Amino acid sequence: MKVTQEKLPASQIGLEIEITPEMSSKAYEKALQEFTRNASIPGFRKGKVPRQVLLQRFGSSRIKATVVEDLIQDSLKKAVETEKIQTMGQFSLQSSFDELVEQFEPGSPLTFAAAIDVPPEVKLGEYTGLTVKAEEVKYDSGKVDEVLENYRKRAATLVPVEGRVAEQGDMAIVDFSGRFAESPEGEEPGEIPGGSAEDFQVELSEGKFIPGFVEGTFGMNPGETKEVEVTFPEAYPQQELAGKPAVFTITLKELKAQELPDLDDDFAREVSDFETVAELRESLETRYQKEAEQKTKDNKQEALLTELVKHIEVELPETLVKQEIDDSVTQTAMQFSQQGMDVKKMFTPEIVAMLRQQARPESITRIQRTLALGEIAKQQSLEVEARDVEAKMNEILAEYAGQDRDIDTERLREVVSEDLLKDKILSWLEENGSVELVPEGSLTPAEEEVEVDAEELEETAAEAEAASDAAIDVAAEVVEEIADDVMADDAIDEAPAEAPKKTKGKAGKQTS
Repeated sequence: MKVTQEKLPASQIGLEIEITPEMSSKAYEKALQEFTRNASIPGFRKGKVPRQVLLQRFGSSRIKATVVEDLIQDSLKKAVETEKIQTMGQFSLQSSFDELVEQFEPGSPLTFAAAIDVPPEVKLGEYTGLTVKAEEVKYDSGKVDEVLENYRKRAATLVPVEGRVAEQGDMAIVDFSGRFAESPEGEEPGEIPGGSAEDFQVELSEGKFIPGFVEGTFGMNPGETKEVEVTFPEAYPQQELAGKPAVFTITLKELKAQELPDLDDDFAREVSDFETVAELRESLETRYQKEAEQKTKDNKQEALLTELVKHIEVELPETLVKQEIDDSVTQTAMQFSQQGMDVKKMFTPEIVAMLRQQARPESITRIQRTLALGEIAKQQSLEVEARDVEAKMNEILAEYAGQDRDIDTERLREVVSEDLLKDKILSWLEENGSVELVPEGSLTPAEEEVEVDAEELEETAAEAEAASDAAIDVAAEVVEEIADDVMADDAIDEAPAEAPKKTKGKAGKQTS
């Protein structure tokens, strides 16, 4: 068997394989024996069917097709072993299978071509001395006071208010109905679909509900009815309402004030595992200081990775890209499933195709980053000590001690090793480069760029609508889910779900 290799684009290897006459003859005889052994033909015992009868019954083309298929599979496997080719994914036949069947003759040579993905060759340019800018996230001491105030608000008691008008911070029970402020000439303004409610409870704080609605209730007395003019935001989820002026008729039925508990040690014990307010405050301070440090570290690493990818030259095999895309879509499906959604119904072929298309650019970037980091680790001989991996694993396992969780320790060890090595490589890049810290928000994309992205999303949604009405709903949920993930840290900062709990470190010291 003769094998000729050819380097192809997109990290593929082309193979031209010439099958010898002896191989083709043996393969043909083997196939006939298999047909003879398994054929069930009336008038003949199994294994005793004459060859001519077999050829008449199954046809020469069918038998040849079986032989050619076997020859291709066997010869490709042998070629990879003898040539010591490291492959990825499945072979793609470059020759016409039907033509190969027509050309095949037992005892004659047969030549075919195939291609397969191989691990990419990474060419990394100059990666020392990288110069980047990253946003520095500074600890805001006022955040602790805001969080404590939020804890107090959630534990507040609502007390009926008498003898005064509605003020900011009150809790109101209202009836309301809304209508459009404008209508086609000669027609009465129509009611807003879903724009009315009874016994609706709303906190009278600016920014709550539709802009202008809450502000319009300030100064009202219980029992009073008032018309309030508002304008729906341009980014309002219901497109038919976005940017439209409206008038709401509001009746203030009840008014209650929030009576906040005292910020004392009793309150600290009620909302957390800490004994004193001082301990609770110290825990929150430590938490947000660490968060700020971690966010700054993440920003530096992101800046270094973004710059590093500019210095890599690599042709990615489609097998690797598809695998990364599949992982991304699978994770999205798992997130929906964990929320109790029926993934099988939601993930129609149209939705999966859309998700795969959206995931492709980011998947390619992730692969490029991973390959670049791996090349640096190889060139600089950077490794992670086993004791460091074990220490980190023990730290993680201690956090989940006592919880009903089935943890795959081998998978955990693999993830921890990858994360620690990534940190080590990025620390090396920072030490051998320059990271300029700039104020938070100074590197935020310009408004025009954000608007372009919004237009692209709208085009994607339009395409999804043409394919399936269901696609729009799921696409919106996917975008919302992604947005929720991105903003999760900020949401926790603004309104943490619960007060921090005490945990014990290795030495038994109380930490947050």
